[in-house]
Amino acid sequence: MEQKDKSTQDLDSKISSDTVLFFDMDGTLVDTNLANFLSYKKAILSVTKSNHELTYNSDKRFNRSSLKNAVPNLTENEYERIIQEKEEYYNDFLNETKLNVKTAEILFKYSKTNKTVLVTNCRKDRAMTTLKHFRLDDKFSNIFYREFGDNGEKVNKFRNAILKLGVPPNLIIAFENEESEISDAHKAGITIINPTNL
Repeated sequence: MEQKDKSTQDLDSKISSDTVLFFDMDGTLVDTNLANFLSYKKAILSVTKSNHELTYNSDKRFNRSSLKNAVPNLTENEYERIIQEKEEYYNDFLNETKLNVKTAEILFKYSKTNKTVLVTNCRKDRAMTTLKHFRLDDKFSNIFYREFGDNGEKVNKFRNAILKLGVPPNLIIAFENEESEISDAHKAGITIINPTNL
């Protein structure tokens, strides 16, 4: 209990009225891994009509690369259909998502006094469905969803949000759990990153 109080005090000491808080969604604010996996599994079965032996790993998010490894020899059309259906099936598994209480408490506390921003690589529909499920949709000053550059490359979500908000990176504290995204936050000039792990 003392440890939690100390980490809360450390965070409180870093946050002033000018501080802007950036929150990632998947894995940071909400654990969506199981719902994501089950959505993929249902989509794979729907498209391929066969039950592939997929094993859920709570430590590793099932993604497009995992799909190619788990179900080799998919045609490009099948691959695209699985990804599309996976998005549609996500709502069937919303009850398998879990709020990260520690991060949510920080959001609830500071959304009253500071600018709180959702910065996610999630698609808009799924992000809003998840936020509404946990009644978090009104806790953010701004929401930035997944974006791609002109050539289809992934955009650094932190750099994008900083640019659009016009906020200096030194005023931002980011809550992010994924290593590659933490690296992107550093590249965007954000020095204080609170890696919240479930």
